[in-house]
Amino acid sequence: MHQLSVTSLFVCLWLVEHSHGNSSLGNSLNDLHTHFGVSLYQTLTETENNSNLIVSPASISLCLGLLQLGARGNTLAQLAGTLGYDVNDVRVQDFLSRPQGDLGNSSKGVRLELANALFVQSGVKLLPEFTQHALGWSNSSLLSINFSNSNHTQLQQWARYHSKSDDHLQAREKQLQSGEPQEEASRQDILPHMTLLSTVLFQGAWQKQFLFTETQNLPFTLSDGSTVKVPMMYQSTEVNFGQFRLPSDQQYTVLELPYLDRSLRLFVALPSDRKTPLSHLESQLTAHAVGLWDNGLRRTKMDIFLPRFKMESRLNLKPVLQSLGISDIFSPSAADFRGISDEEGLFVSEAFHEARIQVTEEGTKAASATAMVLLKRSRAAVFKADRPFLFILQQISTGLLLFIGRVLNPAEQMS
Repeated sequence: MHQLSVTSLFVCLWLVEHSHGNSSLGNSLNDLHTHFGVSLYQTLTETENNSNLIVSPASISLCLGLLQLGARGNTLAQLAGTLGYDVNDVRVQDFLSRPQGDLGNSSKGVRLELANALFVQSGVKLLPEFTQHALGWSNSSLLSINFSNSNHTQLQQWARYHSKSDDHLQAREKQLQSGEPQEEASRQDILPHMTLLSTVLFQGAWQKQFLFTETQNLPFTLSDGSTVKVPMMYQSTEVNFGQFRLPSDQQYTVLELPYLDRSLRLFVALPSDRKTPLSHLESQLTAHAVGLWDNGLRRTKMDIFLPRFKMESRLNLKPVLQSLGISDIFSPSAADFRGISDEEGLFVSEAFHEARIQVTEEGTKAASATAMVLLKRSRAAVFKADRPFLFILQQISTGLLLFIGRVLNPAEQMS
């Protein structure tokens, strides 16, 4: 069985919101989420331009939405301007706080676990209204911590428990404790501040499984033209497939792979011309284009080649959010969070994002003992992801972008 496992840790912000999306308000909000997600991804590609990449736009946008609940003045204006909506609007608030629905259902081959914690400097008294809203969002908790104490045992314990893994925990905590100092927050006497942590654990089985016995080591062409041998999974089946054009008139193809209960799907997109670099697709992709994929996909019998891969991205979100127009939240003097606490000087001290993804078949551990299988070639059309490609993990009912990323080198080891 082919499984996709995603574990993500986000230091600073909130978590994934999964709305029902049938109303016009829901459609509008999800369009705005898509626009934010594509803009976020494109901003990241400007600096993270030589490696595999994964990010959760839905998680980060909802984190920022939570901060909106306590933001005032220009801080609120920056958040609302970037997201495109004000979460203080009662209709928006009601929509975003709805139950998680089918994404929490692990009974049909899909498992998604969400957990959130807001760590606030000891002694800061939170406003009851904000506390009520915060505790009502997903699986959330509010915890007190002394940030002047470098031994953040409470942070470590929470992260270890909710990430379901100790992998990279030590490096993550070093980031928390000794990351880049804030321009205005490097002095120990600047208090109070807060850190938000979130975890996402996702596992899903494909609706049409890849067979491990048909996986072969095949060449994957890197961006520089060189090749590496990678385990390339294969299946021949009917899928939703389409061809689209960029504003530059270059063509690209999109393949949809649904999960077992059809609540989620993975889009895989790559330029049609092998000579066209993935960066052309990344830079010209728009939220409107992603929204049109559904109508442009057609049921097609295809031979599908998809590499087995795993990756991890650790991102400092501060410069990314600043590039998107959100800067006040990080400044002790400019941040206005009077809706969180009456105390002055409350600001976001850390903004880190970590996401992990693994695409593999069941039984991969036995790969070294399995002989290569010569694939039978059919007359079906071929989708072969044997060069850099972009992927989007999306909730089908709402169109919400849970994850967006790219694979430049499937053989690249996680850092």
